[in-house]
Amino acid sequence: MKRIVLGLLAATAMVLPAFAADVQPAILYDLGGKFDKSFNEAAYHGAEKFKTETGVAYVEFEVSNASQREQALRRFAEDGRNPIVMAGFAWEDALKAVAKDYPDLNFAIIDDAVDLPNVRSLVFKENEGSYLVGILAAMASKSKKVGFVGGMDIPLIRKFECGYVGGAKSAGATDVIQNMTGDTPAAWNDPTKGGEIAKTQIDQGADVVYAAAGGTGVGVLQAAADAGKLGIGVDSNQNGLQPGKVLTSMMKRVDVAVYNAFMDGKNGTFKGGVQNLGLKEGGVDYAMDDNNKALVTDDMKAAVEKAKADIIAGKVQVHDYTADNNCPY
Repeated sequence: MKRIVLGLLAATAMVLPAFAADVQPAILYDLGGKFDKSFNEAAYHGAEKFKTETGVAYVEFEVSNASQREQALRRFAEDGRNPIVMAGFAWEDALKAVAKDYPDLNFAIIDDAVDLPNVRSLVFKENEGSYLVGILAAMASKSKKVGFVGGMDIPLIRKFECGYVGGAKSAGATDVIQNMTGDTPAAWNDPTKGGEIAKTQIDQGADVVYAAAGGTGVGVLQAAADAGKLGIGVDSNQNGLQPGKVLTSMMKRVDVAVYNAFMDGKNGTFKGGVQNLGLKEGGVDYAMDDNNKALVTDDMKAAVEKAKADIIAGKVQVHDYTADNNCPY
């Protein structure tokens, strides 16, 4: 297995154009693959934007099981890749094991915090963006019952859930039906199960269903569209997956985080530390485009824009789950 992984990494590097002398960026995706239409794909688009604008190529690796993480990361470090960006909290242990051995290289991890001077930790206020789409869900709902389908049952996804509940209830939802897909990493890439959960929620009266579940969410959006209901996408703009049937998407700007990390590496301005990105910082938002503009009325947009301004101004606090795993809403 070791030879196979190293061979894949070497092959990836061989097919890419020569690097600029001052930067040799790399990105490692999480389970589900770079074309998951959600979290990983957002990271990929950030890397692609950097390459398009600068002409500097990057190397990449798609992990298929947890045992590959440290080996893949260490190989990139040994090759002098810099900066190295990891998409997903599951890279934390590998990063801690490798980054301290390469103090002259810059690393960035998305969705976790690692306290090392050469590591940039990029975390997001998913609850704030989810609050906004919760408002839209409640205002679009005829039954005033809306649904939430999470991926892996972890605190990160509970942040999405709690913010969504708060926004939906603030806009008149009487019930928010909530389910997680599973408690293992497989929960990120099971669209069939996601669709089954969405159908169950729809049978219980939900007519808008928000998926915060990586690749699993594709099945949620499909099930909602098939039932004549509305879905809400996540991370990437997923409005176009089911045009006219996706109310909006909670944009988590992983693409911007990757782009900035690469660009800062190129410009020599890369700094470690924790960046906590919410509405104020442009880290989260809701998506509007031609695919959903007919679904969002002027009143809905006015309400969500007011909430957005109030959150940025500190007039509205969006809660997260508490230490004892309770959502205050």
